[in-house]
Amino acid sequence: MAANKEIANETTLEEDFETLENLIKELSKDDVNIEEAFAKYEQGLKLLKNCNEKIDTIEKKVQVLTESLELKDFE
Repeated sequence: MAANKEIANETTLEEDFETLENLIKELSKDDVNIEEAFAKYEQGLKLLKNCNEKIDTIEKKVQVLTESLELKDFE
């Protein structure tokens, strides 16, 4: 599994969510040892942080577009 690609900015938000879902499924299995569970948990936290950063970026872009459109309404 390419862990670095999964938490890199080259992935889409949808791909990141899918990877998070897969990590949750893997952590839910009965045969996961503690070391593997911790590694997956850590990967999930990094991925979640990356998702939050992507969402923040998208929100900022939407805000700029909205403000731009509001200014045009006054012209």
